[in-house]
Amino acid sequence: MKKLVFDYRMKLSFSAPVTDHRFQLRCIPATGPRQQVVDVEVSIDPDVELETTIDSFDSVVKTGYIAEEHDHFNYVVTGIAFVDNEHIKPEIYKPLYRFDSALTVPGPTVTALTERCKERLRHEPNTGSPVAVAQVVMDEVYKSFVYTPLSTTIRTTAEQALARGKGVCQDYAHVMLAVCRHVGLTARYIAGLLGGEGATHAWVEVYHKNRWIGLDPTHNRMVDDNYITIAHGRDYRDCMLDIGIFSGVNVKQTQWVNASVHEPRI
Repeated sequence: MKKLVFDYRMKLSFSAPVTDHRFQLRCIPATGPRQQVVDVEVSIDPDVELETTIDSFDSVVKTGYIAEEHDHFNYVVTGIAFVDNEHIKPEIYKPLYRFDSALTVPGPTVTALTERCKERLRHEPNTGSPVAVAQVVMDEVYKSFVYTPLSTTIRTTAEQALARGKGVCQDYAHVMLAVCRHVGLTARYIAGLLGGEGATHAWVEVYHKNRWIGLDPTHNRMVDDNYITIAHGRDYRDCMLDIGIFSGVNVKQTQWVNASVHEPRI
């Protein structure tokens, strides 16, 4: 088990004042099967009253509305997470994670990668468990990409990213999900935090013996106690940390994000 202090900040600047700003945030780590989260604090600027709910994927959702003119929107989420991958709690099986989702539908490139994985699995020893199969998929996905910031967008599909051969953590996760689901695994997308990243991170979990086990295709390694889960879903679209709409004229947005995760000093 590790005790991790997290600090996640997002600053959104508008080129001109906006009004009627409605937003939805899924940026708050919560207690779950592999972590206990305490001392969480959320601050919003401009200050506004928030409504808190839990969505169908068990994510904490905070919604709000800012009617008045404003030229920025900032939030800060801080807290402490006790992460323990050695004692992950069981979860009920959900078959929806076996099927294609909007951003993971395979095309020719993903299908070709899937066939390479199947061929390797036919000759690879000790691949009898879902986690062992997923490790082979993860390795093949890792070898198929060059990590390249700004090469894709939040709308880029697994097929588009793999065809380019470059992307970021979201793309690695989507491609791995696409392949996992077509070699018979139940797999889901995870949005979270990882020490040293400076931003949010994404990885994959596969279902094995009633528990979700994490794998990080961006780094080609198993998820350990350094990872804090924020949200999970079928793909990125179920885990968008902040979305919103507003009224304004020819408004451009500039976003700044910083994530900090570290063990507390004794």
